Amino acid sequence: MPSGIERRREIRRRRTRKKKTANLLARAKAGTMDKAEVVRKLRRLTPGAEVLIKREKLEA
Repeated sequence: MPSGIERRREIRRRRTRKKKTANLLARAKAGTMDKAEVVRKLRRLTPGAEVLIKREKLEA
């Protein structure tokens, strides 16, 4: 049986995803990471990746 209330776990996952997403976008903007790699990781990380990719203009 998993410990913790599902809502708490959901919030924790969301906060972690938000931090990771911000980190990836910052690295793409700074140029320290290949944009194709950032796009690949974002797609694996979050269901809203396409919106982020379009908003940040990571793909042509």
